[in-house]
Amino acid sequence: MDPGLHSPLIDFFRRGEVARDVRLLAAQGALAPRAHEQLALLILLSDDADPVIATNANATLDALPAGPLQSFLARTDVPAQMRQFFAERGIVAAGQAAAEAGQPLLDRSDVPDLAETPDAPEDEPAEGQLLSALPIIDRMKLAMKGTRAQRAQLIRDSNKLVAAAVLSSPKLTEVEVEAFAKMANVAEEVLRTIAMNRTWTKNYGVIAGLAKNPKTPPALSMNLLQRLNDRDLKMLAIDRNVPEGVRLAARRLTVKNIK
Repeated sequence: MDPGLHSPLIDFFRRGEVARDVRLLAAQGALAPRAHEQLALLILLSDDADPVIATNANATLDALPAGPLQSFLARTDVPAQMRQFFAERGIVAAGQAAAEAGQPLLDRSDVPDLAETPDAPEDEPAEGQLLSALPIIDRMKLAMKGTRAQRAQLIRDSNKLVAAAVLSSPKLTEVEVEAFAKMANVAEEVLRTIAMNRTWTKNYGVIAGLAKNPKTPPALSMNLLQRLNDRDLKMLAIDRNVPEGVRLAARRLTVKNIK
């Protein structure tokens, strides 16, 4: 059953692009930044084609604390599909909704101590080397629960799943997303995910960053041009770093606005 919840991390699982060891960890409840993602992943994995993963997911679902789960299900931001799934298991929403859902209902994360270190300069080589040497599971945990400096490093990780975990982190701020939108050394998938998020693209800085980023897929960049102000359009029309199609489209819009 589809849990009805979307996030960069959940969408990777939904598309079946996640390795078995990562799916198994998620089925055990250890890869969730907050309750929404934990339950969505468990629902997705409860009927996984791998019987071991499905068994683990269902065992984790059975181990969820009843009271907090029922209070969570009473929240207005819980998808109807998620409520239906638990109703079919005999669990219904409580009369009073949980005020907070920023933590998983069952915490089995065991995040490394590195996640608790204070922010370090983003360009500090030792930090980057240390993170890149970690197993993918630990990099994903840090992506969701680590520091801002660690997220800035991990958004550039060669593994797309790690970058998706960064974009699913409950600690992520719009300021960080705007900075990511301007990075030319992130995967196209990161820029595409940001561009498809309606909340993030309400921020003009994110729109401008994506449109000016030479790494953004041209089709996405051109869809954003009409939302740029005249000053940014004029700069983009003469920017030799962006694809020619984007530059020409910006030039046409600049001429049109003058008329």
